[in-house]
Amino acid sequence: MTAIKHALQRDIFTPNDERLLSIVNVCKAGKKKKNCFLCATVTTERPVQVKVVKVKKSDKGDFYKRQMAWELRDLTEVDAKDANKENPEFDLHFEKVYRWVASSTAEKNSFISCIWKLNQRYLRKKVEFVNVSPQLLEELPKAEESVPSGESQSVAGGDEDALDDYQELNAREELDIESMMEVCEYAISNAEAFAEKLSRELQVLDGANIQSIMASEKQVNILMQLLDRALGEEMLQSVKEQMDQISQSNRLIQISNTNNGKLLDEIQFLVNYMDLSKGHIKALQEGDLSSPKGIEACINASEALSQCMNVTLKPGHEKLMAVKQQQHLFSELRDTFARRLTNHLNNVFVHQVTLLHMFQVKNTSSCLSLPGHDQSSTLSQHTAELTLPKHSPLHRDLLRYAKLMEWLKNTQREKYEGLSRTYVDYMTRLYEREIKDFFEVAKIKMAGTSKDGKGKFATLPRKESALKQETESLHGSSGKLTGSTSSLNKLAVSSSNSRRSQSSSLLDMGNMSASDLDVADRTRFDKIFEQVLSELEPLCLAEQDFISKFFKLQQNPTLAENVDDSDGTVHSRPPSEHRHSISEKDMVRMMMNKIFQSIETELNSLIALGDKIDSFNSLYMLVKMSHHVWTAENVDPASYLSTTLGNVLVTVKRNFDKCISGQIRQMEEVKISKKSKVGILPFVTGFEEFAKLAEAIFRNAERRGDLDKAYIKLIRAVFNNVEKVANESQKTPRDVVMMENFHHIFSTLSSLKISCLEAERKEAKQKYTEHLQSYVINSLGQPLEKLNHFFEGVEARVAQGVHEEEVSYQLAFNKQELRKVIKEYPGKEVKKGLDNLYKKVDKHLCEEENLLQVVWHSMQDEFIRQYKHFEGLINRCYPGSGITMEFTIKDMLEYFSSIAQSH
Repeated sequence: MTAIKHALQRDIFTPNDERLLSIVNVCKAGKKKKNCFLCATVTTERPVQVKVVKVKKSDKGDFYKRQMAWELRDLTEVDAKDANKENPEFDLHFEKVYRWVASSTAEKNSFISCIWKLNQRYLRKKVEFVNVSPQLLEELPKAEESVPSGESQSVAGGDEDALDDYQELNAREELDIESMMEVCEYAISNAEAFAEKLSRELQVLDGANIQSIMASEKQVNILMQLLDRALGEEMLQSVKEQMDQISQSNRLIQISNTNNGKLLDEIQFLVNYMDLSKGHIKALQEGDLSSPKGIEACINASEALSQCMNVTLKPGHEKLMAVKQQQHLFSELRDTFARRLTNHLNNVFVHQVTLLHMFQVKNTSSCLSLPGHDQSSTLSQHTAELTLPKHSPLHRDLLRYAKLMEWLKNTQREKYEGLSRTYVDYMTRLYEREIKDFFEVAKIKMAGTSKDGKGKFATLPRKESALKQETESLHGSSGKLTGSTSSLNKLAVSSSNSRRSQSSSLLDMGNMSASDLDVADRTRFDKIFEQVLSELEPLCLAEQDFISKFFKLQQNPTLAENVDDSDGTVHSRPPSEHRHSISEKDMVRMMMNKIFQSIETELNSLIALGDKIDSFNSLYMLVKMSHHVWTAENVDPASYLSTTLGNVLVTVKRNFDKCISGQIRQMEEVKISKKSKVGILPFVTGFEEFAKLAEAIFRNAERRGDLDKAYIKLIRAVFNNVEKVANESQKTPRDVVMMENFHHIFSTLSSLKISCLEAERKEAKQKYTEHLQSYVINSLGQPLEKLNHFFEGVEARVAQGVHEEEVSYQLAFNKQELRKVIKEYPGKEVKKGLDNLYKKVDKHLCEEENLLQVVWHSMQDEFIRQYKHFEGLINRCYPGSGITMEFTIKDMLEYFSSIAQSH
């Protein structure tokens, strides 16, 4: 075993910087015996790692190889199976249990003992030993005993023992070494020479010391006796006490110096961080808040004050009187400047808003005072551009105070919130007045125009008070149309008898030509509505951007505020009473809701007016509103503008759906005169005009899908009601009504190329073709009625099973009967019947669809087909009879041509 041990150490563990401490020859329990070795090893480098390594002999048997290794710290339990009897089996519990059988009990016990010693020396977490004899678990021997002979003590911990003998140099020894190194100048540069010199001198001194001791042993003894007696004397004792006092005094001086240094550091800290310059104090107390230089000085002073007040004091500083005085001074400066700043900004708000109001009143008064104009015309001239006042000068002036507002927000929250409410209150009144006037003018422009003789728009001669009263009725406290809206509707239609009705429909459009449609009014409405949205959008975005910058609300800390849900007003409360924490984005949104609380109401009122004037205006509004909502969402999906326009878009979409439903309802209620021919139904031509209008409006629009859905509903309603009218028609044949109207629908859908209606276009073509063919066949049966009946009878006999060549033997269908029927339809009689047929078809068909020639040509083709069919029956059923028709195909072509030309 010793030879194997040395071989393993040499071949496997020495190359890995490991040392083999114990070995046992084992095989796995319960399996075919394949011997291997379990080895306990430690690393030669620190920190020491202890492992259990499984080594197996190679298959060729000439060398050993390392098969598996476990860290000893992963070992949880060693089970020796039996502590009283000799048993070679034992278990090692790592991540799983490994069961082994040793070649002998002695090897097993030696290996377990080594594992126990290593565990005791190197591991904090102790392994549990089960069924192990107590004699094996003895105290850990010294390093030499646990390490094989000839191996370094570094494995067993000799280095740790050597460290226990180390002692530091005292002060005297350090001084001696320093003085010695000063004598030898080369001590630092040539350490090796210095060490040799020291070694030589040490040897000389040792020799001299030994000789002196040996030569003067007697004198030494005498000296020791004298010293013993001197120690007992009072003088020596006094010297000792004095030296002790001097040492104590030195220590006190050193402590005093240290304390003085620390005190100086503390004083410098307080002076550097808690001292505010006289210039800053003056700026806070009396700085000019109206000039740029004064504002900049106040900003710098407020920032310096905040740094002084927010400095982190060390423990005990707050008890110093000077610190308390400075803190009191800072608090007074903060409160004083906060009051000055709050009062000044309040005055700025009032002054700026008053200036804006006076400017607007002055402009309005100057317009109203123009001679030779009534009030309505002056109002129209004043607001001809339909623009909202810009507040960029106000924002520019106030933004100079943005950093001061941030300081106020961080130091005096209540005053900051009070300024916020003050600003919101003043701006709410200003914007409410401006927006109300703006929408009033927009409504007048929408409702108060008509076409004069030159095709231009002229303002209706109404008084301003009447206009104002009527438009105000559109936006009461609830923002909905009231019963007084009829007056404004009368205003919209009273100027011209030729103007279309207030509620447009497909029927109305179908009864007018394109030139009769009031396209100019709709275009004007579209421009006015777009102008309204284009003015509101930058106004809201500019105000929201200003609020975020001025009140420093672009970040996301929370503001503890109580919100009044009834009107969105923010009410400040003491911190102890705060119930809700709202983000600064919500704060911006609430301020915007308060300032522009009238916009949504006014927009809904304007939309209601536009829909009342012309229901097709909802198409324009849906496109414009959708585009502006999309634009606002791209800028900021959570902005006030995006939210408000989104809410209004719901109303516009509802009006659009109501418009479509109204058109369908009017189709279903249409009544056709029983005494006149039907022709192209008004809602069919109305759908064509509607589609052309919608395609022009919705070109490249974001809400194209809404129009496609409306198209599907409308076209299905058109289809159903065309069929309904055709079934009810008494004057015009059903096939003609279906043929003409579906031909018109097919032509319309083909020219517009509406992709979502491709299936309906094909269906319209199919219905048109079917009813054209049906009408032609039914009409052609009348000129040659007897001849048709005769050949129908022939075909019936053949269908019943009679052979074609035997039909001539039937009494009713013999050759004589055939000649008799043919003689009744000579060429002259046929031409006369076709002429009557042409006149009848002409009466059935309408002129606007121009299908007469198409129908007549189809009749010609059908007549020729029937003629050939009759000839075929004669040749098959009456072979060799020599019977032929009185007219030829050439004669037929001449008849049809001459009839068409004569009419």
